[in-house]
Amino acid sequence: MDTGSAFDPKKHSIILLHGSGQSHVVWSLTTQYLSDQNYNVFAIDFPGHGNSEGESLKTIEEMATWLDKVINKIGIKDLSIVGHSQGCLIALEYANRYPKNIKNIIFVAGSYEIPVNKSLIDLAYSGDIESLNLMMKWGYGKSKQFIGGNPLQKILNSSREIREVLAVDLIACNNYKNGAKAAKKINCPTFFILGEVDKMIKIEKGKEFAGLIPNSKIHIIKNCGHMIILENAFEMREKINEFLKK
Repeated sequence: MDTGSAFDPKKHSIILLHGSGQSHVVWSLTTQYLSDQNYNVFAIDFPGHGNSEGESLKTIEEMATWLDKVINKIGIKDLSIVGHSQGCLIALEYANRYPKNIKNIIFVAGSYEIPVNKSLIDLAYSGDIESLNLMMKWGYGKSKQFIGGNPLQKILNSSREIREVLAVDLIACNNYKNGAKAAKKINCPTFFILGEVDKMIKIEKGKEFAGLIPNSKIHIIKNCGHMIILENAFEMREKINEFLKK
């Protein structure tokens, strides 16, 4: 877990949920910025990811239950959740199970369902590094060189990690079927940040997701793909802050 500072029960808390095969490091451009806006900020590593020990959880439902345990352990009573990609599914299921804790939700490059290409799952399950290359090729708005290298390769350092972390996450996303039902139950303020040229969650799908939640707001980031948290963290975090201040 990465946090801007120690937990202060007098401040509002924001929890950041990473996507498949990732960790808290993808929020590095966002954590301190939001902390400086006078929030408690927690970028969570799910089990088996980043600094969290144990095996990766097999289902979105298990991840939501685990998240509730973390929130209770910290002592948070009032929170905003920001999810990216798979993190959106977890936020959705968490809201479905524990709605009383949530003040608002922000979905970044999210959908209520994330079917995953079988070839990608098979590559990841075999520990093939090509799965990371494919994800980044599909994940960015333009097929360009990643500054400093493929960010997923910095998080997943071995075939074993690709098999035991990324593949498990992709299967969990593919198997999650409760999203549309859960979305229709959300009644807190909700904000969607979508990438204009997202190839993984097409903008039409993001808008369809937003349409399931009454009075939700949408912001579209121009010329941006699925990896909004890395491609355009500056615009994203400013829009998050604007929404939270309303």
